[in-house]
Amino acid sequence: VQLVESGGGLVQAGGSLRLSCTASARSFSGYVMGWFRQTPGKEREFLASITWTGGRTYYADSVKGRFSISREYAETTVYLQMNNLESEDTAVYYCAADGSLFYSGSRVSDIDYWGRGTQVTVSS
Repeated sequence: VQLVESGGGLVQAGGSLRLSCTASARSFSGYVMGWFRQTPGKEREFLASITWTGGRTYYADSVKGRFSISREYAETTVYLQMNNLESEDTAVYYCAADGSLFYSGSRVSDIDYWGRGTQVTVSS
């Protein structure tokens, strides 16, 4: 069972990127999915999460209004639309999945599944 991210890359400040994450198995049915990011020497940071049906979303204050998480109803692919990117958004972005809700303040160690990460670099 894997989470596979795609869509990272190099973008200029003010630009946009859309990340995708697909779960490789239907066993993720019912799972909450979301995104974190990490820069060297720092802890992994929660960004956004979305429930299985897409009915509820949660965002970190740092990205609220600029990033948007979405998924098709009861599908195992989740997207992160990132707009108005800043150099501070440069990081490795990780997809996550868990059987329970997770949001800001949730323990990273409690997350069930992780993708391998995709690099996002924002040039100023």
